[in-house]
Amino acid sequence: MDNGKWTMKDDPGTTNPLAEKTYSFARRSIKLYRHLVAEQREFVLSKQVLRCGTSIGANVAEANQAQSRPDFISKLSIALKEAVETEYWLRLLRDEQFITPALAESLLADCRELIRILTASINTAKRRAS
Repeated sequence: MDNGKWTMKDDPGTTNPLAEKTYSFARRSIKLYRHLVAEQREFVLSKQVLRCGTSIGANVAEANQAQSRPDFISKLSIALKEAVETEYWLRLLRDEQFITPALAESLLADCRELIRILTASINTAKRRAS
């Protein structure tokens, strides 16, 4: 990371929008966790959403340092699984009224955008591999 911006491994002058988006989402996940613990006294579901919500970006960061295309695809696939799991926990928190519908929709929209980007990135990497 340079000056708060994630850069591509092969071109340090080029920012990586996916890494930036997943980092921002991780920060939102941390804020959500803090809110759920402090305001809702919810300790189990909050820990789940914290774990998987921050894991998305960690796996994207690892993918950006992949040793091979299969390694890159594997790390992005793990990030995608974590994003899908995060979506599940967010829906559950919304449906059990631990978070407001407006907050839930905002977080879910960001999460679904990450799912779309990760899916497209994986598909592109697989096409290029064959």
